[in-house]
Amino acid sequence: MRTLYGIQYLRAFAAVAVVIFHAAERNGLHFAIGAAGVDVFFVVSGFIMMAISERRTMRPAAFMRDRLLRIAPSYWIVTGIMIFGALIGLFPNLQLEFWHVVGSFLFVPVPSPNGGYLWPVLVQGWTLNYEMFFYLLFAASLFLRPRLRLPALLAVLGTAVMAGTLQPTGNPQTRFYAEPLVLEFAAGALFSKLWTRGYVPPPTVGSALVGMSIAGFAAIHFLKLEFDALTCGPLAAALVAGVLSIESGGRLPRMPVANYLGDASYSIYLWHTLAISVAVKAGAVAGMPALAIAAVGVIAGILIGVVAYECVEKPLQSLVKGRLSILWRKQVRRAVP
Repeated sequence: MRTLYGIQYLRAFAAVAVVIFHAAERNGLHFAIGAAGVDVFFVVSGFIMMAISERRTMRPAAFMRDRLLRIAPSYWIVTGIMIFGALIGLFPNLQLEFWHVVGSFLFVPVPSPNGGYLWPVLVQGWTLNYEMFFYLLFAASLFLRPRLRLPALLAVLGTAVMAGTLQPTGNPQTRFYAEPLVLEFAAGALFSKLWTRGYVPPPTVGSALVGMSIAGFAAIHFLKLEFDALTCGPLAAALVAGVLSIESGGRLPRMPVANYLGDASYSIYLWHTLAISVAVKAGAVAGMPALAIAAVGVIAGILIGVVAYECVEKPLQSLVKGRLSILWRKQVRRAVP
């Protein structure tokens, strides 16, 4: 699939928003709306998966293998660092429990000993539990004919949310997957299907959608309104649809820095809280004001993500792809008489 710069910019925007949210939160400041970067990530993820499947034939097992190899290695490394840090006393507030650690590595939501929430050891990894859930559903849809995949995904995700709404009590893990958040994947997949068929609104409409989305997020922030997936989900969907529309009309400018941060967004998302923790402790020792500490935390969070992208994620992915290429060639040789 050709590079969609709008998707790259959205990934960068979402990652930076989450970094600002965590840096502000750790310093008692208000930027809760930054957490809505997750909503943008989910819509983008649904779009990308459907777009890839439209472009080439994908087998369910191969799809899950590729997704796991793309997501898991970097996540497991950061999770391992968190566990090691807790064991040697660097993270005194982080409690470890065997089944919670196992669930964290397997992308299964298990109640955390740190408050009982369904968070893994690396707290922001809760979103990856949703990602893996969507990947499993998407892999299952690949058994169907292409024209049936989107309706099947919409039906399953819609039914799950409806069931969760009608039956709000019950098993916490079951409720986890019935949250309205999962509909954001469906929205992204729907946009992808429309986009690949050329059903894209004109750039003027796209600009209006982007403006409406930004205004909605700004109103939530400045008015300090309560928000959840039912409010931020539609705003995130409008933002993604608007950006895609503007790009399809040839009116999206090239921004190399944003494009690069889009590439590095996954590493930024995984690693930034480590840098923010260091910035908060160092800033407190230096007697810096909260706003200054938060600003340093944002810069440090982005920088550590960029370094991890260059020094961890890219080498890991090159190694994985290289090994898979070797295995594939060996299989081809064995198959040829």
